[in-house]
Amino acid sequence: MALSLAFSNPSKSFSLPSCVHHHHVSIPRSALLTNPWLSPPSSRFFSIPSPSPLPKPWSRSGGALKCSLPSRPQYIPNHIPDPNYVRIFDTTLRDGEQSPGATMTSNEKLVIARHLSRLGVDIIEAGFPASSPDDLDAVRSIAIEVGNQPVGEDGHVPVICGLARCNKKDIDAAWEAVRHAKKPRVHTFIATSEIHMQHKLRKTREEVVNIAREMVAYARSLGCQDIEFSPEDAGRSDREFLYHVLEEVIKAGATTLNIPDTVGYTLPSEFGKLIADIKANTPGIENAIISTHCQNDLGLATANTLAGAYAGARQLEVTVNGIGERAGNASLEEVVVAMKCRQELLGGLYTRINTKHIVMASKMVAEHTGLHVQPHKAIVGANAFAHESGIHQDGMLKHKGTYEIISPEDIGLSRSSESGIFGYDIGGKELDDVFKRFKEVAEKKKRISDEDLEALMSDEIFQPPVIWSLAELQATCGTLGLSTATVKLVSSDGEEKIACSIGTGPVDAAYKAIDSIVQVHAVLREYAMNAVTEGIDAIATTRVVIRGDDNYTSTHALTGETMRRAFSGSGASMDIVVSSVRAYISALNKMLGFVSAMKASKENTEKQNISH
Repeated sequence: MALSLAFSNPSKSFSLPSCVHHHHVSIPRSALLTNPWLSPPSSRFFSIPSPSPLPKPWSRSGGALKCSLPSRPQYIPNHIPDPNYVRIFDTTLRDGEQSPGATMTSNEKLVIARHLSRLGVDIIEAGFPASSPDDLDAVRSIAIEVGNQPVGEDGHVPVICGLARCNKKDIDAAWEAVRHAKKPRVHTFIATSEIHMQHKLRKTREEVVNIAREMVAYARSLGCQDIEFSPEDAGRSDREFLYHVLEEVIKAGATTLNIPDTVGYTLPSEFGKLIADIKANTPGIENAIISTHCQNDLGLATANTLAGAYAGARQLEVTVNGIGERAGNASLEEVVVAMKCRQELLGGLYTRINTKHIVMASKMVAEHTGLHVQPHKAIVGANAFAHESGIHQDGMLKHKGTYEIISPEDIGLSRSSESGIFGYDIGGKELDDVFKRFKEVAEKKKRISDEDLEALMSDEIFQPPVIWSLAELQATCGTLGLSTATVKLVSSDGEEKIACSIGTGPVDAAYKAIDSIVQVHAVLREYAMNAVTEGIDAIATTRVVIRGDDNYTSTHALTGETMRRAFSGSGASMDIVVSSVRAYISALNKMLGFVSAMKASKENTEKQNISH
């Protein structure tokens, strides 16, 4: 027997998997006012299971419900065979990279895309190809390598998507980048709110509708069968106008309609109703998938996303660690784990995300972007499974379910006291380098913790391709004279260069010495240092953000403005000066790699133009 929702419109219903058996209890809508976003907008009654024991194949572990789910439904752009299945659309590599200082190299994006595929993400929005030649090349590489490589037992191949504004140049770039994938998608957008149309676009409603219709049709004419359309700032758009725009792009060939809360303005009750209203009032909506894209400006992105899913959205746009412009986006780990943990209250909705890969995805994105996760971050924060209170610790010793609604092992986090430390798949030179660093630390510390090893591991494997590497460093400082630093760097072709400089401190002196060797203009924008563990002999991790000159630019997807890129770097060492130097060199390598990729892309484009 399936859980049903009673609507005044009988065509609207949801059901749990058939493995659930329970009784029905009707509850007046007024009883749900304490949690209004869970109430369907037009319903009078809401049927939920009674709290009777859960028979097999349901099981309850630590307060969390588990059920064997069906396999991933066949991918059809505008239709999902299982009405309870929710597609996860990850935009870490596109919207996430718009976080200040989060610029990633093409290789780093490819590494993250591979892991997103292992994670089970349905759609990877790999970038905004029109923003720069480097981004187009990165998206193309992901389409070729990740978009054609099956992973997992079910042979999953993710959709590879490229973003484009509603103009032919952007759409051409997006299609050129993603067309190499087995399942390519173009995602195009234009603003539909009055404030955006009047002040940003300076266009009338009719002009916006025409542009949206024509550009979706143009994308279809290129051969793209999977087209997503977003009415930017939908949360503040006039409803009737929104329905009209969506109707027209469906007719033109759009297969997914993404409804963005672009400025994070709506509350869950509003956003849920917005999705329900679109589902009820948009002609032809049965021929498209409704999606959500929620920004986190008011801290409501996850709640809004879940509200949208409950109201009928079957694609959810998220980012790993919730990174993104301003306050970020809906967090992949929060949305997925919440759906898994509270499935019985979400109408049986489910995803095919392999949650055991969540922790590694979080670490990988944090290291490559330089945006570290705050300790109290839900699901993946350092304190997410820490218990300091004596009452909590007592309860945990007696039964973990007293204070943990999810198991850390379910997201790929292993307790060192139970099953050792994390697992990294490395070998060859990487393993040799890590082991060398380990021996150096072991000679200085009596006890090496899991956190020390993880810091060393991250410092080796999450680094950009080496253009310059640190060979030797000597620094002096104190109150008796000027701080000085002598630095020896080795280039990728083996050339050694030495420089000496003075500064206000040893780090300043070392950075100036490095600048004189590398000979590029870089401005230090951010500098932060943390101790990995307790004690005076702790390993220090340093993060820096630098910015180059006007040669390092890209186009902002939403505003169209030319942005000067920033580049982050990280380093780890027991010596804080060495740690700082490693971080600075890491950021410089990323910046120099970006320039090299831009030049290579430009040369490749010129060769193609000549051949044509």
